[in-house]
Amino acid sequence: MFEIKRKENNRKNNIPYFLSEKCRQLMGEELSGLGIKELGDLENQLEMSLKGVRMEKDQVLADEIKELHQKGGLVHQENVELHRKINLICKENAELQKVIETKRRKDVATSNRPYTINFGNDIFAPISLQLSQPQPQHSEPPPKAMKLGYSYSLKLIIRYYI
Repeated sequence: MFEIKRKENNRKNNIPYFLSEKCRQLMGEELSGLGIKELGDLENQLEMSLKGVRMEKDQVLADEIKELHQKGGLVHQENVELHRKINLICKENAELQKVIETKRRKDVATSNRPYTINFGNDIFAPISLQLSQPQPQHSEPPPKAMKLGYSYSLKLIIRYYI
């Protein structure tokens, strides 16, 4: 019984060593002690592992491609909607320009004076000016002209120097 426990303990203690040895062999290290059958088994195990890695990689790539196609479809739909809105705004803008032009022509045609200033709500209406003759001002006559400069009497200056 004691012998069985010792063998079991040895097996438990050998498991970490066995796993580390297998790991090194899978990494391509410490292959010198292996025979042809063991090397063939290791090669098959590596091929199966590589196949699993490739399958997982392909699945991840396929999922990413699918997600990108969905995002591309959403971006395309948004782009189509934005183009539709732009076209609608352009049509509305053209209609408003026609209304403004019609109103401007109507205002010009109904105007009595050729050059007027319109202070209405139309900020785009043209501003026109009219020339006229100066009108006389009915106010007080202008005061006498002011004398500018110094006015000394010559007599005073001459007497000073004599």
